[in-house]
Amino acid sequence: MTTTDVTDASVAASEPQRPRAAGRQDWTAWPLYNAASSGYRGYWYPVVWASHITKDPKSYMLGGDKLMLMRDGGKIYALHDRCPHRGVPLSEGDQQFPGTVSCPYHGWTFKLDTGKLAAVITDGPDSKICGKLSVRTYAVEERLGLVWVYLPIADEPPHPIDDQLPRELTENTGIIGGRIQPRQGDWRFACENGFDEGHAKYLHRTALWRLFKPMPTWNITRIIPEGRWIYRVQDEVYWEATFPGVGKWTNKRWWKKKPDESKISNIGNTGAGKEVNPVIAAQKFPGFASLSMPGVLRIAYPTFIHYEFYVPVDEENHRYVGLMVNFVSGLGKAKFYVKYLGAIRWLFHGQFSGQDAWMVEVTDAPPEKLYRPDVSLTSWRNLAEEEYAEKLSAAAQFAPQKEARPARKRRVPAASAGTEPASTPVNGQSAE
Repeated sequence: MTTTDVTDASVAASEPQRPRAAGRQDWTAWPLYNAASSGYRGYWYPVVWASHITKDPKSYMLGGDKLMLMRDGGKIYALHDRCPHRGVPLSEGDQQFPGTVSCPYHGWTFKLDTGKLAAVITDGPDSKICGKLSVRTYAVEERLGLVWVYLPIADEPPHPIDDQLPRELTENTGIIGGRIQPRQGDWRFACENGFDEGHAKYLHRTALWRLFKPMPTWNITRIIPEGRWIYRVQDEVYWEATFPGVGKWTNKRWWKKKPDESKISNIGNTGAGKEVNPVIAAQKFPGFASLSMPGVLRIAYPTFIHYEFYVPVDEENHRYVGLMVNFVSGLGKAKFYVKYLGAIRWLFHGQFSGQDAWMVEVTDAPPEKLYRPDVSLTSWRNLAEEEYAEKLSAAAQFAPQKEARPARKRRVPAASAGTEPASTPVNGQSAE
C-alpha cells in the first residue's frame, strides 16, 4: 500500500458518514469494508500447516501478495515470491547456500532473513549489483501447528501474534483437529456466513452432523460487544412455528434428541443440558457464537470450541482454516483424535462445512435486502469499519515518505542581439 493509500483511507474513515437509509442495498455505509475484497492488512493470518513447510520453497497467495515460504535451520521464512531480475517466482528455486534462496533462472541469491541480494551466481563474486537490491520479507510465527504471516499496511512493526489469537488458546492446552481448504468466493461472504444468525437452522438441517441433533426454527437474538469480539446472544428460542397462510414448520424429528424447551443455551446451539468443559465454562462467553477481526469465528460448544479463520487469497478466493479444539489431557487427547479422524473431520469439517462453502461460492452481493436476523452482519461490518480505521490511522506514521524534489527553474531564453528585453509586467499591466 502506498503512502497515499494509508493517508487517504485514514482521512476518509475519520469523516462522518451519512446515516444509512432504510432498505439500503449496497455497502457504502462501510467504505473500508467495501474496499476490503482482498482482506485487511495489519493482521496475522494462518497460511498452512507448519509441518508442510520444508527446505523446498513453496508458493502461497495471501491478501493479493505472492509469498514464498521455506524452512531453514528450523525457522520458517517468508519472502515476496518474485525475483526482481525477470520476475521469476523464487518458489521455483532452491537453496544453494545456507540462509539463502536462489532464483532458478540466473542464480540471483537472496538472504532469507533480510531479503537482500547476496550473490549473483552467473555474474561472479564481484557482481556490482549485490547489496543494491532486495525482495520484501514478511514476519512469520508458528502457533497451534500453523504458519502465520503478518501482512503489513506500511512499514509498521507487527503486533505480537498472541494479542490477536483467542485468549483461551494461548492460556490453555488442548488437542486440535483441523482442516485447511482453498475455496472460491469472497472471504467476506465466508465470514458473514459463519456469524450469520439464521442460516444454520435452515441450510444445515440436512447435514449429517445434525442428524440426531435438534435445531430451533427461529430465535430472538441480540449482538453485544466484549473486548475485541462481538457475541450473538440468544434471548428467546422457538423450536417450531406456525406461519400465517402457510403452515407449521419445525426442525423436530422423531429420531432426533428431544430439546429441553424450558432452558435457553448460549453454549452450543442445539439445546441446553449437556455438561460444559471446565475450561470452556471458565471463559464465561456471553454467547456461543463470536467474531473478531480480521475474520475469526468462534463457536463454543459444551465439550469443544470450533474456530474458523477466513483467510483472503485474492478478490475471488479465500482459504478456509477450521480448527476444532478439545481442552482435555492424557488419554482424553487420544480419544478425541481417534474420534476426530474417524468421523468428525469428514462430518463437521467436510460435509457440514461444505454446505457453507456452497453458499459462499454462489452468493452475489451487493445489492442486498437485509432482514431482522442480519443484525449479526451489520454489527460485524460496524466492528470491522471502526477497528480498521484506527489501525490505518496508527500505521500512517510508518508509511514511507516520498523524497522532496527541488523545484525546477524555468529557463528564460536569451534575448537576440539588437533586441530590447520585454518590459516586466506589474500587477498584470505592462510598465509604460
